[in-house]
Amino acid sequence: MHSAADAVPGNDRCGVLRLVGVGRTVADLPAAIAFYRDALGLALLADVHDAQTPEVRLLGCGAARIAWLALGAQRLQLVAFRSPGRAMPPDGNCADLWFQHIAVVSPSIEAAWRRVRAHAVMPLTRDGPQRLPEQAGGVTAFKFRDPEGHPVELIHFPGSWPKDPPQAPGDLLTAGIDHSAIAVADTDRSVGFYTQVLGLHEAAQQINRGIEQARLDDLPDPGGDVVALEPSQRSTPHIELLGYRTPRGRPAPDSRPNDLLSDRLILDVTNLRALVAAIAKAGCPIVSPGCVSLAGGHAALVRDPDGHLLELRERGAA
Repeated sequence: MHSAADAVPGNDRCGVLRLVGVGRTVADLPAAIAFYRDALGLALLADVHDAQTPEVRLLGCGAARIAWLALGAQRLQLVAFRSPGRAMPPDGNCADLWFQHIAVVSPSIEAAWRRVRAHAVMPLTRDGPQRLPEQAGGVTAFKFRDPEGHPVELIHFPGSWPKDPPQAPGDLLTAGIDHSAIAVADTDRSVGFYTQVLGLHEAAQQINRGIEQARLDDLPDPGGDVVALEPSQRSTPHIELLGYRTPRGRPAPDSRPNDLLSDRLILDVTNLRALVAAIAKAGCPIVSPGCVSLAGGHAALVRDPDGHLLELRERGAA
């Protein structure tokens, strides 16, 4: 694995500055906006708009409608393509390599869960919110699928917020997006990609197992590594790698950005062209036609070693 700094001789340092938000492909945009607003407290930032030509080129699946929502300082982008792709696989689980959730912080997880389950969600966790052991962080959490099948986690931190807490609570029951978690096949390989190529740093690592984890994930005897990766500018929101040792997750099916399983981590970066070159050198696909001009900068759409989509944005790039 090569470092991003070594990928293109003579270029300045490149890498991820912060996780801007998560892009989520939906089939019914008005219904998705209503769910995330009414069930989870997100606010619509601006009117829904048609994707401009550069955004269409970046995502590569034709015309689309886009909405940005906010929960405090964190962002969720919902995209509905005019030519919709495939629905979420009906038999997916938390270990499968296409799994990706957003974790929404709640100061009152029981109350938040009571509100959420009134909105046609599909529980992943068994027996209500689960308090994990101290060695697994001591958090209380509950996983479910939104009405279209996208995974979401409600999470409560004991006693205090994380060290870099979500800001400006959207309502009394939710207070921001703490992280987006992705399932990976090889933890060491993925840590190498995200740290050496993308420039994130490893903030914490733990092993999650036990009966509470089994209930949380609805998996028989799960066990695996959880690695928190933070960008250089902010630790919240951040990325978590879920490296299940048991059970082993199934590989992600071939997908396009208009398929509902195609969540995207949207990342602010520096020196985009060098970073894209480093990603290609690491053997990962470049999905967009190189670096695409967007309003105020450039962007590229790439995949990580397990096929998760990463939307890299550089402000003011020439």
